[in-house]
Amino acid sequence: MKSPLRWVSAILAALTVFALFALPLPGFVNLTTKIVTVISIERPDTVVFDYVTTPSHWPNWHPSSLSVRGATDHSLDVGEQVTEEFRVAGRRGSVVWTVAVRDRPREWVIVGTIDGKSAGLVSYSLTPEASGTRFEREFIYRAPSLWFEAVNVLFVRARIQQESDTAVARLKKTLETMP
Repeated sequence: MKSPLRWVSAILAALTVFALFALPLPGFVNLTTKIVTVISIERPDTVVFDYVTTPSHWPNWHPSSLSVRGATDHSLDVGEQVTEEFRVAGRRGSVVWTVAVRDRPREWVIVGTIDGKSAGLVSYSLTPEASGTRFEREFIYRAPSLWFEAVNVLFVRARIQQESDTAVARLKKTLETMP
């Protein structure tokens, strides 16, 4: 009698743990990831700012940006939106970015949503240097579940960091070889 009861108890415990991992995290649990990439670009800060804040340029330098639509032909201002088709860490999707902060040529922040849910935040900080501009890109996103956080720690975060590193290196090359 004890053996079947133990099996049932073990199965129920495993299902409970699985359910806890799959459930959305409550708002007070803050499992965020911050991907930071910094590079020096030998171009004036206004040139860098105008280029990176114009969505039509994103697919040229960011490997995760497949295409953009909407307000894409100019440096976006606060409240403007653009839709981006992406492939991040192997996952494809569509995100709507809304400009939250614009302080040309120092700072620009966009907030993303996927299917109406928060998808993270991207910020650009630019600082003049003797040889051009120090460009810092941050991507901040929150784990919606413990399952996502586990996968993020094991696989996703490193891929996103690599994609971001590649992106800013391509940005540097693109801007420094422009006439």
